[in-house]
Amino acid sequence: MRRTVFNEDHEAFRETLRAFIEAEVVPEYDKWFTEGIVPREFYYKLAELGLFGINVPEEFGGAGLESHKFEAIQYEETARAGVTFGGSGVHVLLALPYIKMLATEEQKKRFLPKFVSAEEMWAIAMTEPGTGSDLAGMKSTARLSEDGTHYVLNGAKTFITGGVHADRVIVCARTAAPTAEDRRYGISLFAVDTKSEGYSVGRKLDKLGLKTSDTAELAFVDVKVPAEDLLGEENKGFYYLGANLPSERWGIAFGAYAQAKAAVRFAQQYVTDRTVFGKTVASFQNTKFELAACQAEVDAAEAVADRALEALDAGELTAAEAASAKLFCTEVAHRVIDRCLQLHGGYGYMNEYPIARLYADNRVNRIYGGTSEVMKMIIAKNMGL
Repeated sequence: MRRTVFNEDHEAFRETLRAFIEAEVVPEYDKWFTEGIVPREFYYKLAELGLFGINVPEEFGGAGLESHKFEAIQYEETARAGVTFGGSGVHVLLALPYIKMLATEEQKKRFLPKFVSAEEMWAIAMTEPGTGSDLAGMKSTARLSEDGTHYVLNGAKTFITGGVHADRVIVCARTAAPTAEDRRYGISLFAVDTKSEGYSVGRKLDKLGLKTSDTAELAFVDVKVPAEDLLGEENKGFYYLGANLPSERWGIAFGAYAQAKAAVRFAQQYVTDRTVFGKTVASFQNTKFELAACQAEVDAAEAVADRALEALDAGELTAAEAASAKLFCTEVAHRVIDRCLQLHGGYGYMNEYPIARLYADNRVNRIYGGTSEVMKMIIAKNMGL
């Protein structure tokens, strides 16, 4: 079936991005993988390429587009090359929607030009030790000073992608106690300057996969956050978080589909070149059947991911639809990547082969952004169950 989600402009962008990845990322990626982090200077190259300003209004230095299709191409092209851009995806996919939705004009003038240029890299800090998916149970607090000029932030966060390089972090903290009727009430969002006194980055976490992504623990000890850095209204943070979850889950779904598609490509290349018992691995019937089954699953995941992308761009992607897309695409990717690794034999277990890195990177897709079990709960609720 002919794919219709992308037009000529998108494909021209794809060619530019593919050339950039081959020239600037692939030669350095093994070093980044070993060191467990992408150099901070690399983000300036992404900014020069225009990746951070695509969805930013023109008056703040961006292209002024309202589409996630360029992000989708980034997922496909990085997966195709077996690389990642470190924690920069959080900067655009997660942080930017909150700035656009909640920031005042004064805040946008302060934040967005530096966002586009990579002078300030952003992250978002929701998860806390012991809370996981239960965001309403967070313990971090932000108390307004008596003179109303600033908040005093205390607490800790964990699993914060982009946390090492971040210059600003959207921190979720309690500004009021939950009510008996609504335990989600009382959470607020703050654009916290990471240079603030009392703000500290703890361990850079040693993860199973996504090795080039700087994931960290954060701590706040009496951090003074200017009142003008509150994002949106006080105590409504949980509802803001809920509003952006569909786009986050679409991103995970699309990224997982792209990884599955790349896995089939890697496996097909390998079995075509690899010879056993005097024949190429590709010539065996089992190989053909396995890859054919994987391709069929990738085709289905592509259709689901593209449909969700069109709905997201139209402003029509519901929470249940996003959950369904994430559940389906991440489960497909899990099956396909595992089978493609198997076709590599022992070499599939070696990190020098992209399929091995892909296998480790993919595993978190069924955890972050809401576990597969949480996705099932959302879908079931939408079914009236």
